[in-house]
Amino acid sequence: MTRFTLAAAALVGLASGVLGDLETCGPAQYDPAQYVCWDNQFLCPITAGEPLSNCAGACYSKFMYSCTNNVLALLPATETPFTLTVDNPALPIHGKPVTAAGRHWTLDGETSSYCPEQVGDACPPGDETVIVSTGGRVSMSVMVPGGQQAYLDPFWNMGYTQAHSAAIPAGSILDGFGAYEGGGFVNLNGNGWGWAACPPRASGGGGPGWNLVARNETNAEKYNECHPINLKINSLPSATFGAWQYT
Repeated sequence: MTRFTLAAAALVGLASGVLGDLETCGPAQYDPAQYVCWDNQFLCPITAGEPLSNCAGACYSKFMYSCTNNVLALLPATETPFTLTVDNPALPIHGKPVTAAGRHWTLDGETSSYCPEQVGDACPPGDETVIVSTGGRVSMSVMVPGGQQAYLDPFWNMGYTQAHSAAIPAGSILDGFGAYEGGGFVNLNGNGWGWAACPPRASGGGGPGWNLVARNETNAEKYNECHPINLKINSLPSATFGAWQYT
């Protein structure tokens, strides 16, 4: 989600282009597998499968910014519940949902939820993972009294509290998330390098599915088999609940 300047993109494009078949963008040569050329003069990198857009010479992600009349601005914060899907066309899980199970966010898994019998037909279906974001914090969109807070655990995985409990692991982070209307869900903590999807064989991959981690300078080597992704926000109507509680 980093904003890139034209000069930085052009210099890196020249350096990396020697690794592939070069194309020309104005006076510069670049590798089209790593960069995109705008108006035959602006180079922007491809990050997490997204060719960054150009706004008056600055490269930006549409998951976080918009450009109007050559002015770059943050997208507005989302005000309604939402689901999340993986965005990186190079991966087999592109377009697959973020799912809650075992008090942990996973990718392309099965949502795990519970509803007491006495609640009956008042329970939401509980088959998709619905999230809400307010003031940089994130929680699960549930009906259970007290709710379920989401957090970044000490291993940079996204978790959520058990119903009827506010307990979170020591060292977890509750703040510093961005959820942008028409854009994406972003981790703004710890000089974050964005989200990554870890296949089961990779460090951090758990169970039969893909694991979601937040990469940063302290764990990048550990997760070097994981793949960068964006998390796309799919907005839902106000007061949409995904489940009575997630398990």
